[in-house]
Amino acid sequence: MTFSVVLSILCAVILITAVLSILFRDLMAAVVSYAVFGLVMTVIYFMLDAPDVAIAEASIGAALTVCIFVIAIRMTRRREE
Repeated sequence: MTFSVVLSILCAVILITAVLSILFRDLMAAVVSYAVFGLVMTVIYFMLDAPDVAIAEASIGAALTVCIFVIAIRMTRRREE
């Protein structure tokens, strides 16, 4: 596959995960979708020859932020609807 085809597929995945993280009603599912978004962004940055940005995105965007979200969700109670 060529570079542009792979990049186009990854951009489509980015759009899908961004929309899904907004549309999910379950907070944990939205956080998982956000984590996939961050991981795909890491791959895109690495493909665009920006490894320093990819490392920062992987450590902060995909790991630390998701951990903070999961901890915050775990510390709150879920309402039964």
